[in-house]
Amino acid sequence: MKLALTIIQLVCCLAVVAVVLLQSGKSAGLSGAISGVADTFLAKNKSRTVDAKLARATKWLAIVFVVLTLLLNILA
Repeated sequence: MKLALTIIQLVCCLAVVAVVLLQSGKSAGLSGAISGVADTFLAKNKSRTVDAKLARATKWLAIVFVVLTLLLNILA
């Protein structure tokens, strides 16, 4: 049981790292810091973009990782 949870946690950890590395930055470098990020017409479909899906995946994978960490700590 403990070995299976450890393997699942390892896979989850690698998935979190991969999803975080696939995300793009929030600003456009120095120009984004000076002028700010303006909302455009395309921002209304923001929840359907790849970045939004990656952000959602990051959130859920992080939750699973924390729960598995706590569960393994209780079992130890």
